[in-house]
Amino acid sequence: MKLSTIYPLFLFLWLAPLAASPLGSDVAGLLDYARTHNPELAAMRYEEEAASQRVQPAGAWPDPVLRTELMDITNQGTNKAPGWLPSKVGGTRYLLMQSVPGFGRLDLQSKIAEARVAGARGQTASTWFDLSSKIKTAYAMHYYLSERIRLTRETQVITRDLEKIAQTRYANGLGTQQEVIRAQIEQTDLQATLIELENEQHHAHARLNGLLSRPANASLSPPRQLHSIPAAARLASLEDRLRAHNPQLQVADASVNEAAMSRDLTYKNRYPDFTLGVAPTQEGRAVKSWDLMVEFNIPLQQASRRSQERAAEATLAASAARQSSTLNQLLSELSESISGLETAQRTETLIAARLLPQAELGFQSALSGYETGKIDFSTLLEAQRQILKARAQRIKAQYEAQLRLSEIERLIGEEL
Repeated sequence: MKLSTIYPLFLFLWLAPLAASPLGSDVAGLLDYARTHNPELAAMRYEEEAASQRVQPAGAWPDPVLRTELMDITNQGTNKAPGWLPSKVGGTRYLLMQSVPGFGRLDLQSKIAEARVAGARGQTASTWFDLSSKIKTAYAMHYYLSERIRLTRETQVITRDLEKIAQTRYANGLGTQQEVIRAQIEQTDLQATLIELENEQHHAHARLNGLLSRPANASLSPPRQLHSIPAAARLASLEDRLRAHNPQLQVADASVNEAAMSRDLTYKNRYPDFTLGVAPTQEGRAVKSWDLMVEFNIPLQQASRRSQERAAEATLAASAARQSSTLNQLLSELSESISGLETAQRTETLIAARLLPQAELGFQSALSGYETGKIDFSTLLEAQRQILKARAQRIKAQYEAQLRLSEIERLIGEEL
């Protein structure tokens, strides 16, 4: 291979890890990390694997049984000591038995095991979407606090500029010392807000690391952007997607199927199971006779069986009722989350299109008025607070939209 070919390849391999997004910069990287490192999710996968390995044994026939009987071990008194070899005793009977489950019993047992696999699969999916929803929520909070901190620091810069203007006016005899003090008090308030926000960000940082099964103080890159909000057209058929993919419904469906198969298996107890056997008998060194046997239980305890059947029917009814209740609750939560998402989007649009431009225009007008002595310093500070409030409200609306989106994705059991 030529050097001109090796060098670009080496450069690519060296820079490839650097091209990947650092952990914490986006929510996709956090989710990828959690998929492979979260121990609770790993435990659920192992339980699902264990359940899947029980399907084949559930439908398998029981092992046959071989019994050997040494008969007349003294050989009608001719042996001084008991014989222990088939050729040294009066007779040896070999009994090979095979239990034969009732018709359809093995198939039902296999279907019950398959329903438990489906339930375990649903539990794994539910664990994952609960975890991913928490990670998305924690990431959105991390982003929200980072933006609030950035906004507060920008406001501190603006407030220091206002203080300089107030000092200049005071030095020129156009303003009062009280205006300078008011600007300094405003900066102190912003600093207190910043301390509180940084404390909350530390908590959000630790919470996010906890969800990733990392040390609380492990480093995370600053969040860069939020997850994009899907268009309204993609939110139109969410109820159908919830019915098809929600993990909790999958668990409920599996529970109903298992209860139905268990009920049918209980009714199979009305009929006996059989044991078939063949028994050759050896005398000396030759087999002299063959016997056949059949064994079955007699289902006399019918009152007990009727109670078991009624219990199975009640269990099935309870599972169906829980399934219906779960569906209704999930649909209610979905409707609430969709409404909340739409409200947050409308709120952000209103702030971005009207409130924020109005607040910025008001601040510029107040600043010009203060510099010309037409308005007082309190009015200027209030105009500056309105900008901070509008920007904070917009960030809060974005955060609320992310919360609703993560809840919707948890409910429908897939990403949007």
